[in-house]
Amino acid sequence: MILPRRQRYRSPDPQAKDAPRILTRAVDVTVVGGGLAGIAAATVLAERGAAVTVIEKEEFLGGRAGAWTETLKDGTTFEMERGFHAFFRHYYNLRALLRRIDPDLGMLTPLEDYPLCGPDGLRESFSGLPRTPVLNLLALIRRSPTLRFRDAIRVDDTLGQAMMAYDPRATVDRYDHVTAKDYLDRLGFPPQARQMLFDVFAHSFFNPEDDFSAAELILMMHFYFLGNPEGLVFDVVDGPFSTKVWAPLRRYLEGKGVRFVMGQGAASIARDDGHLVVRRVDGAGHRSDAVVLGVTVSALQRIVERSPNLGDGAWRSAIRRQGVTRPFAVWRLWLDRPVGPDRSPFVGTTGLGMVDNISLYHLFEDESRDWAARTGGAVVEIHAYGLDEGVGEAAIKADFLTQLHALYPETRDATILEDRFLLRQDCPAFRPGEGRHRPRVTTPEPGLYVAGDFVQTPFPTALMERAVASGMLAANAILRRYGASEEPLWTVRPRGFLARLVYGDHRRTEAAQADL
Repeated sequence: MILPRRQRYRSPDPQAKDAPRILTRAVDVTVVGGGLAGIAAATVLAERGAAVTVIEKEEFLGGRAGAWTETLKDGTTFEMERGFHAFFRHYYNLRALLRRIDPDLGMLTPLEDYPLCGPDGLRESFSGLPRTPVLNLLALIRRSPTLRFRDAIRVDDTLGQAMMAYDPRATVDRYDHVTAKDYLDRLGFPPQARQMLFDVFAHSFFNPEDDFSAAELILMMHFYFLGNPEGLVFDVVDGPFSTKVWAPLRRYLEGKGVRFVMGQGAASIARDDGHLVVRRVDGAGHRSDAVVLGVTVSALQRIVERSPNLGDGAWRSAIRRQGVTRPFAVWRLWLDRPVGPDRSPFVGTTGLGMVDNISLYHLFEDESRDWAARTGGAVVEIHAYGLDEGVGEAAIKADFLTQLHALYPETRDATILEDRFLLRQDCPAFRPGEGRHRPRVTTPEPGLYVAGDFVQTPFPTALMERAVASGMLAANAILRRYGASEEPLWTVRPRGFLARLVYGDHRRTEAAQADL
């Protein structure tokens, strides 16, 4: 089965083919949040002639993919981020956004491999796998040191089929109430194979297995592997996000007339004479035809709580039900000596204490590369997701160092010249039983839209791609409302290759449940 490299998402309620590309009337839009979701919405709307104002509570753009300036002890300034981000090649809509400022995507550096490291020297790789579903799975099993064909054919047939038969409705109906841990336990893979091929993958979405919906895990497996024709090896930005992404995007949008209000969050939203008024925390108001809320779960809940007449009871209840998952930690180290010359820029880990991955920034980022060349050192970043609440900074750092020294013995005698440590808890939770209550882009409040990586989209998405896709879906809803044509959106295969065999033809029900 040969799949197309990408598929066009077809809105169930498209405008007529002759709808104008540019808005034919003045439309004022306020976008709350300057992260990927908000900027994606602002970009599409500004290009189509809307008057857009972006309100961002921080002094920098990017949200959870942003970067800000700090200074090392030697006076060197650098751009600090919240951790490593992988730009997978099937992030079609994110890449379309980046092409606005870099048509050839020269800012992205391809990585040769995505190695996974486990206990006792275990190692898996996703490099060089076929891109065609089924063939990629067979090739992975064939070369895996932890899984054999006879092991694979012993897995639970029903649960194994579910992974290859992702369906946007049936998967949620059958597996959303099950935890990812229970699902993987029942799947029946050998312990080492489960740890190397599934545990590390599940943890990559910031949620711990015992509090993560199996339906969401199946969706992720489909989106990243079984339905993805581009492969699992990814690209990285060759410099800080602030200089490579956000500064150029801001210049591009300001050239389109977008106004930025930085350092000001939104407090509430009210309706006034047919318009929506966004009230900022400083008391100023923005009167708009439409509003896009591209904010975190916690910020969305605060805004809705302070806006008592917004939406209806069911929608407000659904917003209250959303949550954030356990904390994650990022520790960036500036070391006084290099790491081994054969090291990979990025490795995922499992079964190695709290550590989930390690990045060597000097191998792909220009700012860190310059520092390493000047000092003879290395810039290393260690990440952990889904940490137990209450674990302190000292314990996390001690564990991180232990695992770093075990995986990279050459760092044992290194001196830490500088470090930055972040412990945050603001990533969305995907808890069992909550799939049907996840917000969609449209809302019961006319002119109000929600975007972000926690929003349910009508085609498979995740993480940064979900944030961008939801922002563009919000923009398309506004364009459609005012008679303009929609921005093209792209996706992987929308259902698993066994979905029709297992669940039948669900095209009609998929269209019925789509929010746009």
